[in-house]
Amino acid sequence: MTISVTDIFTIGIGPSSSHTVGPMRAAKQFLDSLETHPARVSAQLRGSLAATGRGHASDRAVILGLAGWEPLTVPLDAEPQAGGIIPSKGTISGPSGTVDYDITFDNEPLPQHPNGMIFQAWDEDGTILAENEQYFSVGGGFILSRDELDAEMAAGVAAATVDDTVPYEFTTGAELLNLCATHDKDIWEIVLANEDVLHRDDGGADYVLRHLDLVWDIMRECVTDGISTTGLLPGGLGVPRRAPKMYARLLEQKDDPHSGFSAMEWVNLFALAVNEQNAAGSRVITAPTNGACGIIPAVLHYARDFHRGFCRESARRYLLTAGAIGMIIKQNASISGAEVGCQGEVGSASSMSAAGMAALLGATPAQVENAAEIALEHNLGLTCDPVGGLVQIPCIERNAIGAVKSINAARMAMMGEGTHHVTLDNAVQTMADTGRDMHSKYKETSLGGLAKTMGFSVSQVEC
Repeated sequence: MTISVTDIFTIGIGPSSSHTVGPMRAAKQFLDSLETHPARVSAQLRGSLAATGRGHASDRAVILGLAGWEPLTVPLDAEPQAGGIIPSKGTISGPSGTVDYDITFDNEPLPQHPNGMIFQAWDEDGTILAENEQYFSVGGGFILSRDELDAEMAAGVAAATVDDTVPYEFTTGAELLNLCATHDKDIWEIVLANEDVLHRDDGGADYVLRHLDLVWDIMRECVTDGISTTGLLPGGLGVPRRAPKMYARLLEQKDDPHSGFSAMEWVNLFALAVNEQNAAGSRVITAPTNGACGIIPAVLHYARDFHRGFCRESARRYLLTAGAIGMIIKQNASISGAEVGCQGEVGSASSMSAAGMAALLGATPAQVENAAEIALEHNLGLTCDPVGGLVQIPCIERNAIGAVKSINAARMAMMGEGTHHVTLDNAVQTMADTGRDMHSKYKETSLGGLAKTMGFSVSQVEC
């Protein structure tokens, strides 16, 4: 099955797509799979979901999923509230009814994937309705059942995602460039033609463009809310929101030609604003993950404010182009920090936004591919080591740096002809290999890197 751009850019809640959005979807999917509504459900979070589950609000997400909520519809103030104490046992009510639950954590990962969940359910008489039902959150909010993951692993990732019903099938950068050359189309045109077929029953391309318009609207709302909301971020680290003060300072310096690198500072602001919203559990765009959700909107805001001729059509082309790169990375490597480290999150988002920015600058498909490669190459080996298990340090600043890197990569690509020694496919394969070799303590477990150096264990923060 071909990945859709509507899968790459989804609407979710913070702070994590793999640890919050995915578990919520898995819990609801498990609930919906039962023939009768259960009286009690147990959920065990395994591996990375256990190691940083409290800081990433995975327990809250599972509870809300068992109540019947989805990331798109859940009220942001739904109980249990973000940033509060999450009871490991209790009763929850929601659209699907009322159910007793208990949640346990086990840092030992399941063999198939570091983000595993095991569900069991009983009726009012204590009769078991389902046991040992396994689900996996594989990055970006995507989830797979045990059967689905086994089938995908057996077939190979690329083979499992092939769909010959689309007019322009591609799984690699080389295939995408060949399609562009053969059919004299830009990357965004290739993607939109595929989307028109994939979503034929929903309205085709018009449906996809409406979704992308909503994505851009929510990205702008995130920035607007992020620069106007003050206070400390939840979790116990005492991290203050910086976007409002930075915004005020930039407004003061707006007409001062000697104030410094104003465009870059605005990009930093946009990224910080979005990621502070994410860290607070607000609604954001998973792009392609929540931990890296500030990069793509920050660069898109940069295009809006610092380049002439920007319009809604520009945002659509940017997102379609970025989405193509995200599809290639997900199919051939990973966008999961628990699987390959932050190179799969910030690295992927930086690569995607570099491609989108290059497209808006008038790049050829080859230059777009070059921009994506440059950005990804220079994020290779990036570890995921959230301090205290929270998506705050170093995640928020890292998005700002990644956004600036994207713009630089796009500009460097525009100075060339699109020919280069390292291809996007080379960089993607290297990222996958590096992720496999990376020690688990550097892959969203908070057991190494800054998380260890700073001395904040997950148990020390208030989740």
